[in-house]
Amino acid sequence: MSKTPEIGAPAPDFTLEAVRLTDGEAVRTPLTLSAQRGRPVVLAFYPGDDTAVCTRQLCSYSAGFEQFTDLDAVVWGISPQDLDSHEKFARKHNLRMPLLADPDHKVVESYGIGLGSSALRRSIFIVDAEGVLRWKHVALVGLTYRGVDTLTAQLELLRG
Repeated sequence: MSKTPEIGAPAPDFTLEAVRLTDGEAVRTPLTLSAQRGRPVVLAFYPGDDTAVCTRQLCSYSAGFEQFTDLDAVVWGISPQDLDSHEKFARKHNLRMPLLADPDHKVVESYGIGLGSSALRRSIFIVDAEGVLRWKHVALVGLTYRGVDTLTAQLELLRG
């Protein structure tokens, strides 16, 4: 397993297919991390769609969505499931952020959070407007997650 990128290092760039609900319509499009330069990005890696902790985590981020957008931050949920699974999950819980599919674990591995062939550590990475990793939390056991208040406090620190 590769190591997670260090704080202060450039965040590994990637492009993944994503789905996002927009006015009830599922919009599928590739998203590229480096295309977000100019604003911070919260990368929320989660193990699985519609599982108990993942549902609580992503629903909390969706409920606090304005707190992120008020800081001009982008939030992406990333897991190994495909876009059909992501769309079903997003519709069931009315999730407001894009869900990105990493079925071959290439991005999971580039961030050093893989656990064997199909699992991953619940992890959050905050990337600043220049594409530099500024904060991370990689869970040893994925039964908890970092809440909106913790993440927005870290985003506030980027504003100086």
